[in-house]
Amino acid sequence: MQLAERTQKIAPSLTLSVDSKAKYLKSEGVDVIGFGAGEPDFDTPDHIKLAAAQALAEGFTKYTPAAGMPELRQAIAEKLKNDNHIDYKPSQVVVTCGAKHACYNAIMAVCDPGDEVVIPAPYWTSYPEMARLAGAEPYIVETTEENGWKMTAAEFQNAISPRTRMVILNTPSNPTGAVYSEQELAELVEVALEDDIYILSDEIYEKTIYDGEKHISVASFSKKAYDLTLTVNGFSKSYAMTGWRLGYVAAAEPIAKVIDTIQGHTTSNPTSFAQKGALAALKEPSTCVEDMVKEFDARRKLIMKKLSEIPGISCVEPKGAFYVFPNISSFGLSSTDFCTKLLDEKQVAAVPGIAFGDDRCIRLSYACSQETIENGLQRISAFCAKLKS
Repeated sequence: MQLAERTQKIAPSLTLSVDSKAKYLKSEGVDVIGFGAGEPDFDTPDHIKLAAAQALAEGFTKYTPAAGMPELRQAIAEKLKNDNHIDYKPSQVVVTCGAKHACYNAIMAVCDPGDEVVIPAPYWTSYPEMARLAGAEPYIVETTEENGWKMTAAEFQNAISPRTRMVILNTPSNPTGAVYSEQELAELVEVALEDDIYILSDEIYEKTIYDGEKHISVASFSKKAYDLTLTVNGFSKSYAMTGWRLGYVAAAEPIAKVIDTIQGHTTSNPTSFAQKGALAALKEPSTCVEDMVKEFDARRKLIMKKLSEIPGISCVEPKGAFYVFPNISSFGLSSTDFCTKLLDEKQVAAVPGIAFGDDRCIRLSYACSQETIENGLQRISAFCAKLKS
Protein backbone atom coordinates (compact mmCIF):
# COMPACT_ATOMS: atom_id res chain seq x y z
CA MET A 1 0.00 0.00 0.00
CA GLN A 2 1.49 3.32 -1.07
CA LEU A 3 0.72 6.38 1.06
CA ALA A 4 1.44 10.04 0.37
CA GLU A 5 5.13 10.80 0.85
CA ARG A 6 4.41 13.78 3.10
CA THR A 7 2.70 11.51 5.61
CA GLN A 8 5.90 9.52 6.05
CA LYS A 9 7.72 12.61 7.32
CA ILE A 10 5.44 13.36 10.26
CA ALA A 11 5.27 11.73 13.69
CA PRO A 12 2.16 11.02 15.78
CA SER A 13 1.44 13.38 18.67
CA LEU A 14 3.14 11.99 21.79
CA THR A 15 1.08 14.25 24.04
CA LEU A 16 -2.16 12.75 22.75
CA SER A 17 -0.82 9.19 22.85
CA VAL A 18 0.33 9.53 26.48
CA ASP A 19 -3.03 10.96 27.49
CA SER A 20 -4.86 8.19 25.62
CA LYS A 21 -2.80 5.48 27.30
CA ALA A 22 -3.38 6.99 30.74
CA LYS A 23 -7.13 7.17 30.13
CA TYR A 24 -7.17 3.58 28.89
CA LEU A 25 -5.37 2.33 32.00
CA LYS A 26 -7.79 4.26 34.20
CA SER A 27 -10.71 2.64 32.38
CA GLU A 28 -9.14 -0.73 33.22
CA GLY A 29 -9.13 0.16 36.91
CA VAL A 30 -5.46 1.14 37.22
CA ASP A 31 -4.77 4.00 39.67
CA VAL A 32 -3.02 6.27 37.16
CA ILE A 33 -2.02 9.83 37.93
CA GLY A 34 -1.98 11.79 34.68
CA PHE A 35 0.28 14.78 34.10
CA GLY A 36 0.11 14.41 30.34
CA ALA A 37 -2.82 16.41 29.05
CA GLY A 38 -2.61 20.11 28.24
CA GLU A 39 -6.21 20.52 29.32
CA PRO A 40 -7.68 22.53 32.21
CA ASP A 41 -9.52 20.24 34.61
CA PHE A 42 -12.15 22.92 35.25
CA ASP A 43 -15.58 22.68 33.69
CA THR A 44 -16.52 25.19 31.01
CA PRO A 45 -18.16 28.16 32.80
CA ASP A 46 -21.93 27.97 32.99
CA HIS A 47 -22.69 31.15 31.06
CA ILE A 48 -20.79 29.75 28.07
CA LYS A 49 -22.57 26.39 28.21
CA LEU A 50 -25.95 28.10 28.56
CA ALA A 51 -25.32 30.23 25.47
CA ALA A 52 -24.57 27.13 23.40
CA ALA A 53 -27.57 25.28 24.85
CA GLN A 54 -29.84 28.21 24.02
CA ALA A 55 -28.47 28.28 20.48
CA LEU A 56 -29.35 24.60 20.11
CA ALA A 57 -32.80 25.14 21.55
CA GLU A 58 -33.38 27.96 19.07
CA GLY A 59 -32.27 25.82 16.12
CA PHE A 60 -28.96 27.57 15.50
CA THR A 61 -27.53 24.43 13.90
CA LYS A 62 -26.90 25.45 10.28
CA TYR A 63 -23.82 26.62 8.42
CA THR A 64 -22.24 29.95 9.28
CA PRO A 65 -19.75 31.69 6.97
CA ALA A 66 -16.59 29.59 6.68
CA ALA A 67 -14.60 32.18 8.65
CA GLY A 68 -17.13 32.23 11.48
CA MET A 69 -20.19 34.22 12.58
CA PRO A 70 -19.84 37.94 11.78
CA GLU A 71 -20.73 38.91 15.36
CA LEU A 72 -18.06 36.56 16.78
CA ARG A 73 -15.43 37.92 14.41
CA GLN A 74 -16.44 41.42 15.49
CA ALA A 75 -16.15 40.46 19.17
CA ILE A 76 -12.70 38.94 18.60
CA ALA A 77 -11.58 42.10 16.78
CA GLU A 78 -12.78 44.18 19.74
CA LYS A 79 -11.00 41.86 22.17
CA LEU A 80 -7.74 42.13 20.22
CA LYS A 81 -8.00 45.93 20.17
CA ASN A 82 -8.85 46.30 23.86
CA ASP A 83 -6.62 43.58 25.34
CA ASN A 84 -3.76 43.33 22.86
CA HIS A 85 -3.62 46.80 21.29
CA ILE A 86 -3.95 45.37 17.77
CA ASP A 87 -6.51 46.96 15.45
CA TYR A 88 -7.96 44.26 13.20
CA LYS A 89 -11.16 44.53 11.20
CA PRO A 90 -13.59 41.59 11.53
CA SER A 91 -12.71 40.63 7.93
CA GLN A 92 -9.14 40.01 9.12
CA VAL A 93 -10.26 37.42 11.68
CA VAL A 94 -10.90 33.76 10.82
CA VAL A 95 -12.52 31.55 13.46
CA THR A 96 -11.08 28.04 13.32
CA CYS A 97 -11.61 24.56 14.73
CA GLY A 98 -9.20 25.17 17.61
CA ALA A 99 -5.97 27.16 17.84
CA LYS A 100 -4.12 24.13 16.45
CA HIS A 101 -6.18 24.47 13.30
CA ALA A 102 -5.40 28.19 13.22
CA CYS A 103 -1.65 27.47 13.36
CA TYR A 104 -1.92 24.93 10.57
CA ASN A 105 -3.95 27.25 8.34
CA ALA A 106 -1.49 30.08 9.00
CA ILE A 107 1.49 27.97 7.95
CA MET A 108 -0.34 26.67 4.88
CA ALA A 109 -1.20 30.23 3.86
CA VAL A 110 2.33 31.59 3.65
CA CYS A 111 4.80 28.67 3.40
CA ASP A 112 5.79 26.87 0.20
CA PRO A 113 7.68 23.60 -0.29
CA GLY A 114 11.37 24.24 0.37
CA ASP A 115 10.78 27.15 2.73
CA GLU A 116 12.24 27.04 6.25
CA VAL A 117 10.33 27.72 9.45
CA VAL A 118 12.45 28.75 12.45
CA ILE A 119 11.18 27.09 15.63
CA PRO A 120 12.80 27.57 19.06
CA ALA A 121 13.14 24.37 21.07
CA PRO A 122 11.59 23.26 23.34
CA TYR A 123 8.56 23.71 21.10
CA TRP A 124 4.96 22.61 21.05
CA THR A 125 5.07 19.20 19.47
CA SER A 126 2.89 19.99 16.43
CA TYR A 127 4.82 22.96 15.03
CA PRO A 128 7.50 21.00 13.12
CA GLU A 129 4.95 18.51 11.79
CA MET A 130 2.70 21.30 10.52
CA ALA A 131 5.63 22.82 8.68
CA ARG A 132 6.41 19.45 7.09
CA LEU A 133 2.78 18.97 6.04
CA ALA A 134 3.03 22.30 4.21
CA GLY A 135 6.17 21.03 2.44
CA ALA A 136 8.42 23.36 4.41
CA GLU A 137 11.34 22.37 6.63
CA PRO A 138 11.52 23.14 10.35
CA TYR A 139 14.78 24.77 11.44
CA ILE A 140 15.17 24.11 15.14
CA VAL A 141 16.99 26.59 17.39
CA GLU A 142 18.11 24.99 20.66
CA THR A 143 17.55 27.16 23.74
CA THR A 144 18.93 26.66 27.24
CA GLU A 145 17.74 26.43 30.82
CA GLU A 146 20.23 29.16 31.70
CA ASN A 147 18.37 31.55 29.40
CA GLY A 148 14.93 30.50 30.64
CA TRP A 149 14.26 28.39 27.53
CA LYS A 150 14.02 31.53 25.36
CA MET A 151 15.56 32.16 21.93
CA THR A 152 17.74 35.26 21.73
CA ALA A 153 17.84 37.68 18.83
CA ALA A 154 21.41 36.56 18.06
CA GLU A 155 20.36 32.90 17.93
CA PHE A 156 17.48 33.82 15.63
CA GLN A 157 19.76 35.86 13.39
CA ASN A 158 22.18 32.93 13.07
CA ALA A 159 19.32 30.62 12.05
CA ILE A 160 18.17 32.73 9.11
CA SER A 161 18.94 31.61 5.56
CA PRO A 162 17.66 32.73 2.15
CA ARG A 163 14.97 30.04 2.54
CA THR A 164 13.60 31.34 5.87
CA ARG A 165 9.93 32.17 5.48
CA MET A 166 8.51 32.13 9.01
CA VAL A 167 9.42 32.08 12.67
CA ILE A 168 7.08 30.65 15.31
CA LEU A 169 6.91 32.38 18.69
CA ASN A 170 4.85 30.95 21.55
CA THR A 171 4.61 33.05 24.70
CA PRO A 172 3.67 31.94 27.29
CA SER A 173 5.23 28.71 26.12
CA ASN A 174 4.12 25.12 25.95
CA PRO A 175 6.02 23.11 27.27
CA THR A 176 8.28 25.35 29.38
CA GLY A 177 6.01 28.12 30.64
CA ALA A 178 8.57 30.69 29.47
CA VAL A 179 7.30 34.25 28.97
CA TYR A 180 9.22 36.62 26.69
CA SER A 181 9.63 40.17 27.97
CA GLU A 182 8.69 43.14 25.83
CA GLN A 183 12.37 43.86 25.17
CA GLU A 184 13.14 40.25 24.21
CA LEU A 185 10.21 40.19 21.79
CA ALA A 186 11.12 43.57 20.33
CA GLU A 187 14.62 42.32 19.53
CA LEU A 188 13.28 39.15 17.86
CA VAL A 189 10.74 41.17 15.87
CA GLU A 190 13.46 43.52 14.65
CA VAL A 191 15.41 40.58 13.25
CA ALA A 192 12.34 39.19 11.51
CA LEU A 193 11.42 42.52 9.96
CA GLU A 194 14.88 43.04 8.49
CA ASP A 195 14.32 40.03 6.23
CA ASP A 196 10.51 40.24 5.83
CA ILE A 197 10.03 37.00 7.74
CA TYR A 198 6.50 36.12 8.75
CA ILE A 199 5.85 35.67 12.47
CA LEU A 200 3.35 33.12 13.70
CA SER A 201 2.56 34.40 17.20
CA ASP A 202 0.81 31.66 19.17
CA GLU A 203 -0.78 33.45 22.12
CA ILE A 204 -3.15 30.72 23.34
CA TYR A 205 -1.86 30.94 26.94
CA GLU A 206 -1.92 34.76 27.15
CA LYS A 207 -4.31 34.85 30.13
CA THR A 208 -2.45 32.20 32.13
CA ILE A 209 0.44 34.26 33.42
CA TYR A 210 2.03 34.79 36.85
CA ASP A 211 4.30 36.90 39.06
CA GLY A 212 3.28 40.20 37.51
CA GLU A 213 4.53 39.22 34.04
CA LYS A 214 2.86 40.95 31.09
CA HIS A 215 1.74 39.39 27.85
CA ILE A 216 2.79 41.40 24.80
CA SER A 217 1.30 40.74 21.37
CA VAL A 218 3.91 40.71 18.61
CA ALA A 219 1.69 42.51 16.09
CA SER A 220 1.43 45.53 18.39
CA PHE A 221 5.05 46.65 17.92
CA SER A 222 4.80 48.47 14.59
CA LYS A 223 2.92 48.66 11.30
CA LYS A 224 5.40 46.32 9.63
CA ALA A 225 5.21 43.86 12.53
CA TYR A 226 1.43 44.00 12.18
CA ASP A 227 1.63 43.24 8.45
CA LEU A 228 3.97 40.26 8.90
CA THR A 229 2.41 38.72 12.03
CA LEU A 230 -0.27 36.05 12.09
CA THR A 231 -1.79 36.21 15.58
CA VAL A 232 -3.23 32.91 16.84
CA ASN A 233 -5.39 32.51 19.92
CA GLY A 234 -8.47 30.63 21.06
CA PHE A 235 -10.85 29.64 23.81
CA SER A 236 -9.54 26.22 24.88
CA LYS A 237 -7.13 27.20 27.65
CA SER A 238 -8.49 30.46 29.04
CA TYR A 239 -12.11 29.31 29.21
CA ALA A 240 -11.65 25.54 29.71
CA MET A 241 -13.23 24.88 26.30
CA THR A 242 -10.80 22.30 24.90
CA GLY A 243 -13.48 20.01 23.48
CA TRP A 244 -15.36 22.87 21.85
CA ARG A 245 -12.58 23.23 19.25
CA LEU A 246 -12.62 26.98 18.76
CA GLY A 247 -9.64 29.15 17.93
CA TYR A 248 -8.88 32.04 15.63
CA VAL A 249 -6.19 33.69 13.57
CA ALA A 250 -5.96 37.39 12.79
CA ALA A 251 -3.70 38.72 10.05
CA ALA A 252 -3.28 41.26 7.29
CA GLU A 253 -6.26 41.27 4.93
CA PRO A 254 -4.64 39.32 2.05
CA ILE A 255 -3.47 36.58 4.43
CA ALA A 256 -6.84 36.38 6.18
CA LYS A 257 -8.58 36.00 2.81
CA VAL A 258 -6.30 33.12 1.85
CA ILE A 259 -6.91 31.41 5.20
CA ASP A 260 -10.66 31.87 4.71
CA THR A 261 -10.34 30.18 1.30
CA ILE A 262 -8.29 27.30 2.72
CA GLN A 263 -10.87 26.77 5.44
CA GLY A 264 -13.70 26.94 2.92
CA HIS A 265 -12.24 23.92 1.15
CA THR A 266 -11.32 21.91 4.25
CA THR A 267 -13.42 22.18 7.41
CA SER A 268 -15.72 25.05 6.41
CA ASN A 269 -17.14 26.81 9.48
CA PRO A 270 -16.47 25.81 13.09
CA THR A 271 -19.50 24.33 14.88
CA SER A 272 -22.28 26.92 14.80
CA PHE A 273 -23.68 26.60 18.32
CA ALA A 274 -20.18 26.38 19.81
CA GLN A 275 -19.49 29.80 18.31
CA LYS A 276 -22.41 31.16 20.35
CA GLY A 277 -20.61 29.89 23.46
CA ALA A 278 -17.43 31.65 22.39
CA LEU A 279 -19.37 34.86 21.87
CA ALA A 280 -20.69 34.60 25.43
CA ALA A 281 -17.13 34.02 26.70
CA LEU A 282 -16.04 37.33 25.20
CA LYS A 283 -19.14 39.43 25.79
CA GLU A 284 -20.60 38.38 29.15
CA PRO A 285 -18.80 39.61 32.31
CA SER A 286 -17.30 36.84 34.44
CA THR A 287 -14.40 36.22 36.80
CA CYS A 288 -13.94 32.67 35.48
CA VAL A 289 -10.55 33.34 33.88
CA GLU A 290 -9.11 35.08 36.93
CA ASP A 291 -10.44 32.34 39.21
CA MET A 292 -8.78 29.61 37.14
CA VAL A 293 -5.46 31.47 36.91
CA LYS A 294 -5.42 31.96 40.68
CA GLU A 295 -5.80 28.22 41.21
CA PHE A 296 -3.21 27.41 38.53
CA ASP A 297 -0.77 29.71 40.32
CA ALA A 298 -1.25 27.81 43.60
CA ARG A 299 -0.65 24.54 41.77
CA ARG A 300 2.45 25.96 40.06
CA LYS A 301 3.96 26.90 43.40
CA LEU A 302 3.15 23.49 44.85
CA ILE A 303 4.62 21.47 41.98
CA MET A 304 7.77 23.61 41.92
CA LYS A 305 8.21 23.09 45.67
CA LYS A 306 7.84 19.34 45.32
CA LEU A 307 10.20 19.15 42.34
CA SER A 308 12.84 21.17 44.21
CA GLU A 309 12.84 18.49 46.92
CA ILE A 310 13.80 15.67 44.51
CA PRO A 311 17.58 15.16 44.20
CA GLY A 312 18.71 14.95 40.59
CA ILE A 313 15.95 17.13 39.12
CA SER A 314 16.30 20.76 38.10
CA CYS A 315 13.48 22.90 36.77
CA VAL A 316 13.16 26.46 35.47
CA GLU A 317 10.21 28.16 37.16
CA PRO A 318 7.42 28.72 34.62
CA LYS A 319 5.97 32.21 34.37
CA GLY A 320 2.94 31.23 32.31
CA ALA A 321 0.77 28.38 30.96
CA PHE A 322 0.31 25.30 33.19
CA TYR A 323 3.36 23.13 32.58
CA VAL A 324 6.73 22.44 34.16
CA PHE A 325 9.63 21.07 32.12
CA PRO A 326 12.02 19.44 34.61
CA ASN A 327 15.45 18.18 33.57
CA ILE A 328 15.81 14.47 34.40
CA SER A 329 19.08 13.82 32.52
CA SER A 330 21.03 13.05 35.72
CA PHE A 331 19.27 9.69 35.93
CA GLY A 332 20.94 8.42 32.75
CA LEU A 333 17.72 7.63 30.91
CA SER A 334 16.25 9.07 27.75
CA SER A 335 13.04 10.99 28.32
CA THR A 336 11.05 8.20 26.66
CA ASP A 337 12.60 5.48 28.85
CA PHE A 338 12.10 7.62 31.96
CA CYS A 339 8.40 8.17 31.19
CA THR A 340 7.82 4.55 30.20
CA LYS A 341 9.33 3.25 33.45
CA LEU A 342 7.51 5.90 35.48
CA LEU A 343 4.16 4.80 34.05
CA ASP A 344 4.90 1.08 34.36
CA GLU A 345 6.35 1.20 37.86
CA LYS A 346 4.53 4.09 39.54
CA GLN A 347 1.49 4.59 37.30
CA VAL A 348 2.33 8.23 36.65
CA ALA A 349 1.84 9.57 33.11
CA ALA A 350 4.21 12.28 31.87
CA VAL A 351 5.24 13.31 28.37
CA PRO A 352 8.81 12.66 27.17
CA GLY A 353 10.72 15.84 26.42
CA ILE A 354 11.81 14.43 23.06
CA ALA A 355 8.28 15.24 21.85
CA PHE A 356 9.14 18.91 22.40
CA GLY A 357 12.66 18.76 21.03
CA ASP A 358 14.64 18.16 24.25
CA ASP A 359 15.40 14.60 25.35
CA ARG A 360 16.83 15.75 28.71
CA CYS A 361 13.45 16.76 30.11
CA ILE A 362 9.89 15.65 30.67
CA ARG A 363 6.71 17.72 30.66
CA LEU A 364 4.27 17.67 33.56
CA SER A 365 0.95 19.48 33.30
CA TYR A 366 -0.38 20.94 36.52
CA ALA A 367 -3.87 21.31 35.08
CA CYS A 368 -4.99 18.92 37.81
CA SER A 369 -5.91 19.13 41.48
CA GLN A 370 -3.43 19.95 44.23
CA GLU A 371 -4.16 16.53 45.72
CA THR A 372 -3.18 14.92 42.42
CA ILE A 373 0.04 16.96 42.37
CA GLU A 374 0.87 15.91 45.95
CA ASN A 375 0.28 12.22 45.23
CA GLY A 376 1.94 12.26 41.82
CA LEU A 377 5.08 13.98 43.02
CA GLN A 378 5.37 11.52 45.92
CA ARG A 379 5.42 8.72 43.37
CA ILE A 380 7.92 10.54 41.16
CA SER A 381 10.16 11.18 44.18
CA ALA A 382 10.09 7.48 45.11
CA PHE A 383 10.79 6.53 41.50
CA CYS A 384 13.79 8.88 41.27
CA ALA A 385 15.16 7.66 44.61
CA LYS A 386 15.07 4.11 43.30
CA LEU A 387 16.90 5.15 40.12
CA LYS A 388 19.64 6.77 42.22
CA SER A 389 20.02 3.82 44.58
